[in-house]
Amino acid sequence: MEENLLNELFGLADEDYRRFSAALLPDAEPLIGVRLPVLRRIARRIAGQDWRRFMARTDCHYFEERMLQAMVLGYAKADADELLAHISAFVPRISNWSVCDSFCSGLKLARRHRDCLWDFLQSYLSSCEEYEVRFGVVMLLDYYIDEAYIDRVLQKLDQIRHEAYYAQMAVAWALSVCYIRFPERTLAYLKVSGLDDFTYRKALQKIIESHRVERREKEMIRSLKRRRVQSQD
Repeated sequence: MEENLLNELFGLADEDYRRFSAALLPDAEPLIGVRLPVLRRIARRIAGQDWRRFMARTDCHYFEERMLQAMVLGYAKADADELLAHISAFVPRISNWSVCDSFCSGLKLARRHRDCLWDFLQSYLSSCEEYEVRFGVVMLLDYYIDEAYIDRVLQKLDQIRHEAYYAQMAVAWALSVCYIRFPERTLAYLKVSGLDDFTYRKALQKIIESHRVERREKEMIRSLKRRRVQSQD
């Protein structure tokens, strides 16, 4: 299966796309250059075959192989306990933001088992590993920023203490989405947050850059930034 799959992937490679992706993913495994919609079609096919054997592989050399594993778990048919076991085994293999974010967006299991997944995610939110934290935060972003969970999400984001870039940027991204969906509650939180300065500034920046935030609100967010800076002098 592995040799045939690699031959297929190389046959689908797009060199221009490979160069473009390599510039965005300097820390990723070597890239072949297969576009994501093509990988999704292959992942659906693998999910209908011997997907457990495919997920057991730990010798993925190329980015596309790792991305396929991330995608397959979103399509695989199994009970919640088995899928959670496979998710737990896969998360430590995440080594770049693209695999992490695609993995999270495909895990529709979270829509069917929200309370169970919430508990499952807590250890990742307090992890010492950059991409384990990012995994936990992006899962909150994708599935839990709603009326039932918004207060708990803000509390959890405020408790994250990790200095790695992609963990901090995930928190900033999540807070910008919190603001878009729940501006009053998120604004009240931002005024008293315990975020580190970098994450706080990036959260405000992402809110300001959003096309879904009105100009008047953006000016208010900018003034919030100035007050935050002045309070630290």
